[in-house]
Amino acid sequence: MSRRIKRTNQEPRSRDERKESRPFKARSVKKAGPRPGGKSGGKPPRFAGERAERHRPRAKLERAEAERVAPAKPIEALLPTKVQTVTVTADENNMRVDRFLEARFPGLSFSHIQRVVRKGELRVDGKRVDSKDRLKEGQSVRIPPLKLDAPKVVGELSEAAQKTLKALKEMTIYEDDDVLVLNKPAGLAVQGGSGMTRHIDQMLEVMRDSKGQKPRLVHRIDRETSGCLLIAKTRFAASHLTGAFRSRSARKVYWALVPGLPKPKQGRISTFLAKEESEDDTIMRIAQHGDEGASHAVTYYAVVETAGNKLTWVSLKPVTGRTHQLRAHMAHIGHPIVGDPKYFNIENWQLPGGLQNRLHLLARRIVIPHPRGGLIDATAPLPPHMQQSWNLLGLDASRFDPIENAPEE
Repeated sequence: MSRRIKRTNQEPRSRDERKESRPFKARSVKKAGPRPGGKSGGKPPRFAGERAERHRPRAKLERAEAERVAPAKPIEALLPTKVQTVTVTADENNMRVDRFLEARFPGLSFSHIQRVVRKGELRVDGKRVDSKDRLKEGQSVRIPPLKLDAPKVVGELSEAAQKTLKALKEMTIYEDDDVLVLNKPAGLAVQGGSGMTRHIDQMLEVMRDSKGQKPRLVHRIDRETSGCLLIAKTRFAASHLTGAFRSRSARKVYWALVPGLPKPKQGRISTFLAKEESEDDTIMRIAQHGDEGASHAVTYYAVVETAGNKLTWVSLKPVTGRTHQLRAHMAHIGHPIVGDPKYFNIENWQLPGGLQNRLHLLARRIVIPHPRGGLIDATAPLPPHMQQSWNLLGLDASRFDPIENAPEE
């Protein structure tokens, strides 16, 4: 299920790192006077402002949007034609080298990014780096001349390509000329890695348009996580959507199944996370402020429904977007996500009969400003293994989701 609605003006964000976990309550309106554009008192509208925005005169909205959005420059005009040196900003702190290039220059292909890094053409503080290395604020990055890959000739699709295109269409829950939202199945990777032969980025090759443009990833979800995955179909959309994620204008809701009953039933988790690598695995550990590679991470959670106090359906709203953030945070408060091979750490805990030992985490909903105005609001259904668990536990997927009352900060 998906919809596109008119743009909402979002309130400024703020951070509060003083407490690691605390309850949240639905925001209320002061009784001293009427709220601008609405009634005094009562709960705020869900995903604030959407309802009021629908009633704005269309001509006024289009005129305001036309004044606000300047014509986008072609991506070719933004690519460096000679060597340049840039400084890593605070927002780019702890960002991977390859994702740093993607964010700075939307439209570059994954293979081109890997090539310039592998050849040592990109350097950080004068040294060669790996594409997975993390950058630090203030570092100097040497960027070589960049170019777009030559468009491939679009012709008749092979039988295999037609099957891939059909698979993508079956995953599609929202599509227009600029944007595609897929319901990514659990077990399918978003991007290639060691030994990875089939992934979303590779599948998108079959969707090249007449100009040779291939749809682009603008964010990622874990391989075993199912649900909403946003794709930009044009360079124009890639630039705007990447900016929306960097500015935290995108709002995401996840559903998960966890053991026990989190207390309080609604809360805020605020920690620092840092990568911990070993020969066999890589996980995110809880870190301290100032630790090398540590980034602040904030998650709101809310209990939706319980099943005999043994298992609980929780809804999660990440404010930041760190690697494995939700999985690490739920494990940190003693309620790791069922089926998580990396973070489920409860000894002698047995999975109830009939439930599959797979990650019970769904990217349920994404709401993000559309590049051409308005909002994209897409929702993904429960994947088969989670739907089976919901049926066995008697959980009602149509229940009201209290995470909608959580702050956006």
